[in-house]
Amino acid sequence: MSENVARSLNHFAVTAFTDAYWAMPAHEKAELHAAWLDGLQRAATRVEIYQVFPTEHGADLMVWSAVPAEDPGAAFEFFDAFARATNPLRRYLSLTTTLWGYTRPSQYSKAQRSTQEIEPFEGERKRYLTIYPFVKTVDWYLMSRDARQGMMNEHIRVGKQYPEIQQLLLYSFGVQDQEFVVVYEMDDLRQFSDLVADLRAVDGRRYTERDTPLHTALYRTAEETLALFR
Repeated sequence: MSENVARSLNHFAVTAFTDAYWAMPAHEKAELHAAWLDGLQRAATRVEIYQVFPTEHGADLMVWSAVPAEDPGAAFEFFDAFARATNPLRRYLSLTTTLWGYTRPSQYSKAQRSTQEIEPFEGERKRYLTIYPFVKTVDWYLMSRDARQGMMNEHIRVGKQYPEIQQLLLYSFGVQDQEFVVVYEMDDLRQFSDLVADLRAVDGRRYTERDTPLHTALYRTAEETLALFR
C-alpha cells in the first residue's frame, strides 16, 4: 500500500444470539435483523455479515464494518453509531469478541498495491474469511531493519505461492491488546490451511508471540446470513 492510499478503519465483531433471542418467534427475529442491519449500514461505509456457527461453538455471526479513516473523528463517529445500532438489542445479541485496526502502508513491501490485498470497500467477497490477532516478540522490534526485512521477504515469498488467497493487515498498536489484526479471504479452506502450515517453517515464525484465537467465517449476503438464524 503506497503512502498516498487513503487509510481505513476495519472493525470485526463476533456475535452470539442470547437465549432471549432464541425464544422469540420467527417474525420478531426477522424484525430484529432488519432493524439491526439498517443501523449497522448507517454506521459504516460497507458492512458484511458472516456466518460463524458452527465453525466455533460460542458465536453465531461476525460483522465486518469498514469506514474511511482520514478524518481524526472517524473512529468516534463509527463507534458511536455502532453502539446506537446495537445497544437497544443487547438483550438479544452478545458481542463475544471485537477486533479492529487501521490500514496503513507496509514498511516491508515497496509495491504500491498487491493483487492479493483485500479492498475493504470494493469487489466481491470470497466464500471464506479467517481473522486473528497477532503480536510480535520484543526481540523482533529490537532487531535491525535489514534483518527484519530479510525475514519478511521470505514470508512474502511464501504468500505469493498462493495467489488466490487475499490478505488485509490492520494495525492495532495502542488501541487494542494485539499489535495487528490479520484477515484472509479465500474460496478454498484447504489451500489456506496449507499456506499457514508453510508459514510455520519460515524463520520469522520464532518471533511470533501470539496469533490466536482464530475465527473462521462463511460469506453470504447479509440478508441470507441473517435468515439462517431465524
